[in-house]
Amino acid sequence: MKNLHPNDFATSLFDWGRIKWRVSPDVTAGGASMTAGDVVVFPNKGHDRHNHPDADELIYVVAGHGRQMIDDKEPFPIAAGDMFYIPRGVYHSTLNTGWSDLTLLVVYTPGGAERALRELPDFREAPAGAIPGIGNIG
Repeated sequence: MKNLHPNDFATSLFDWGRIKWRVSPDVTAGGASMTAGDVVVFPNKGHDRHNHPDADELIYVVAGHGRQMIDDKEPFPIAAGDMFYIPRGVYHSTLNTGWSDLTLLVVYTPGGAERALRELPDFREAPAGAIPGIGNIG
């Protein structure tokens, strides 16, 4: 098993933040049955309400503060150390309410739900090893 160092993977970039998928059926040698990645949501930004019809999602808050909506219920505050489970097909969204980045560890099972993000109009990609925002975004 190899160390999954962040510099070994491309970075998905969006107007609201960035994602580095470190484990997925597409990037893990030999395949993987799940997807796991580091998500950064910029201050006062968030991602739109959406769902994953074929995958459960687990979100762990590594750092920062925000609000999480699950199943179209009233959004609730989230902070470092919080974890929540979102069953497949359930609508949800995340908003960073802090002044610094909101950092999350996200896991999909089964893997593959992340592929839909490449179809979003604001999707861009920085190659593995590149620092996003330094003139190297494809």
